[in-house]
This record gives sequence, C-alpha cells and structure tokens, in this order.
Amino acid sequence: MQMIHTRGLTRHFRVKGETVEAVRGIDIDVEAGELVAFLGPNGAGKSTSLRMLTTLLPPTSGTAMVAGCDVLKDPIGVRQRIGYVGQGNGTGAGHRVRDELVTQGLCYGLPKAESQKRADELLVSLDLQPLANRAGMTLSGGQRRRLDVALGLVHQPELLFLDEPSTGLDPQNRANLWEHIIRLRREHGTTIFLTTHYLDEADSMAERVLVIDHGRVIADDTPAKLKDDLAGDRLTISTRNENDAPRALEIAERITTLHETSVEGTVVNMRARRGNALLPEFLRALDASGITVLTAEVKRPTLDDVFLALTGRSLRESELVEETETVARSA
Repeated sequence: MQMIHTRGLTRHFRVKGETVEAVRGIDIDVEAGELVAFLGPNGAGKSTSLRMLTTLLPPTSGTAMVAGCDVLKDPIGVRQRIGYVGQGNGTGAGHRVRDELVTQGLCYGLPKAESQKRADELLVSLDLQPLANRAGMTLSGGQRRRLDVALGLVHQPELLFLDEPSTGLDPQNRANLWEHIIRLRREHGTTIFLTTHYLDEADSMAERVLVIDHGRVIADDTPAKLKDDLAGDRLTISTRNENDAPRALEIAERITTLHETSVEGTVVNMRARRGNALLPEFLRALDASGITVLTAEVKRPTLDDVFLALTGRSLRESELVEETETVARSA
C-alpha cells in the first residue's frame, strides 16, 4: 500500500496582489513502512507541502492520497490515520503528561480504558513514565519533544509526519529521541515522513531522500545513490613539489571524469565518483609517471554536497541567507 501518492500537487498564494507559487506540481510516492526525509531550504515549499499532506492547507490543484484517503474528499479519514508532530510543542503548560496523552486518545475517539492503556504504553516506550504526573512547563526540551511524539502516536497511526522533530535539542537529546523513534518504527512498522535541517539525521536514518527547491522536487533516491551520482567523493593528494601537482591532475583527468578540481601549491583537490576504487589506480599511474605522492585522502560526500550539486548552493548557505533576510525584514 502506498501511504503517500501525489500527482501535480500545487499551492499558490496571493501576496500583495501577486501570485506566489509555493509548490509547483510535485509528485511523491511513499510506500508503507518507509522512512523518507523531505529536505529543502526555508521557502522551498517544504512546509507548505507538509501542510497539504496533513490536510491543514488545501491544494490549489493536483491530487493527494494519504494513508489511502483523498486529502480533499476525505480529510477526516486522513487525520484519523496519521500522526503529526509539528515544530511547536503541542502540550499544555499546566497539563500533566499522562492526562495529556489520555485526552489525546479521547479526542481520537478511543474508549477511556483504551486511551488510558495507550497512554501507559507510550509512557514506558518513550521513557516518560517517571514524568507522568509532571506538568508540561516543568519538562526539558528533550522531554517535551518525546511527549510530542507520544501524542502523535496515541491512536497508533499508520503514517507519522515529523516536522523538524529534533530542532533545538542538544546532541544527546537528539540521539535519544531518534533511538525511540526508530524503535517504535521497528516494533509497529509505522511509515515516517520527516523534515529536518540536520542533514546527518537524514543521511543515517532515512531510506530515501526527497529534495525540494523552488516548489519542485529535484531529487528522489537513497542517500547513498544521491551522493554517488550527484556529488561524488572528494580526493586530495599532495605531491613532493609544485611542478608535479598540475601533472597529477592531468593524469587524473585521463583516468576518469572529474569535478571541482583545483591545484594549490603541491595539493591537488578533485571530486569524482567511486573515489575509493579510483584512488589505487590513480596512485599507480602517478608512480609510473615518476610523481611522488606524500599524502592521499578520500572523503565521502555529504547530503549538503548533493544539494550544492543540484542547486549551486549548499543547504546550510541557503538557511543562513534566509535567516539574514528575515532579520533584515524585521529590522
């Protein structure tokens, strides 16, 4: 069963008399049980897409089936079958943790006894049991995010949307949160669709990555395939003298296709596919040409390198530009 199936999904806004095309006809397919990361800079259409998929915002055109229900024709059916953890905290400041979970279950139509049972199960599975009688305002950031995830899981949804679930958490709390999410997915087979600004999370956790930019999906594949096909490995060697460095680059260019090459003194930098397999052949060719290599290094690409290859800028640079523009507009 496909948990998400969209075709030509668009969303336009009218801003000061002008039409803004936030999402421009995206096609998304997510199978049951997958963990898919949805990446893109602020303003790329990421949040708008998520709001349409969760029925919080109607599309301008196109179709979207989520958990087997049409987002326009059966939004209630969608909401009954999905969990949604937004960027803000969903807990009441003065409400006790267990009471929040029980109330959430009742809101989804669970009988009181079942809602209480689910609350107790989630308190245990997300290490919230010692906090059951604590008020939301007394919880740490990591504890509140775990409670947010628990609230999204009370009704045992088939599909869980996580919108930047670990933003603002320290590394230890991020790791703890992900440990719980992965365990819950393993035990219940929940499909997870998440947005995140932490590219290491997407790289290590997601089976597939979708990249959106300017309202269009511009890449869709596994992290490993995207890095191999779109970015390539970075190879760096240093030669004994400066005259050998340009010659080394020429030899490398005869062996394979290179990207982002540079020579700085005795150091040669280049990017190429399958760098680990290429390096031994390259070193043999250099040795045969009488070029002495002092050091050689291969670095695997990151998802930020993928974004750079796709858009000409890194995702981190895009975020910094957006933050700067936001501050300037508010000044």
